[in-house]
Amino acid sequence: MTLRNRLPLWQSRWLAGFAAAGVVAASMVPMPVLAQTNPMKIRLQLDDAVATATLEDSVAARDFAALLPLTVTLKDYAKIERITDLPRKLSIAQASMGMTPVTGDIAYYAPWGNLAIYLSGTVSDRGLVRLGRVDSGLSALQRPGPFTVRIERASD
Repeated sequence: MTLRNRLPLWQSRWLAGFAAAGVVAASMVPMPVLAQTNPMKIRLQLDDAVATATLEDSVAARDFAALLPLTVTLKDYAKIERITDLPRKLSIAQASMGMTPVTGDIAYYAPWGNLAIYLSGTVSDRGLVRLGRVDSGLSALQRPGPFTVRIERASD
């Protein structure tokens, strides 16, 4: 059975006309099913509190995840963000450089090679690469610093 036999007459003629002109109807071409990626969940464990976050599916975020588990000291930066140095620079291949951070964003600041967690929004910066977002527990990170945090993959 051909495609032509399965379609109403007007559609088969319409498709035949496009085929004769070298055009294929996009809706008739089977498309591969894209694998859905599961977002990576992480935990930020403080002494007495936990924050949870979701990392984006990007080269930089996956490179950050490869460092986990990681124990860091978060410091206040301008009362807008908590920052820490990372053990090495992250890959920013194919990264969309620059973002305007909003409350809860987790970003990599490429010029300094550090991690930033935003407690409030701020102006755009071309050196930032978005890694993910804090889902819950952001208030635990608003305490005065410096303080120690263990960042790890969340168990399912």
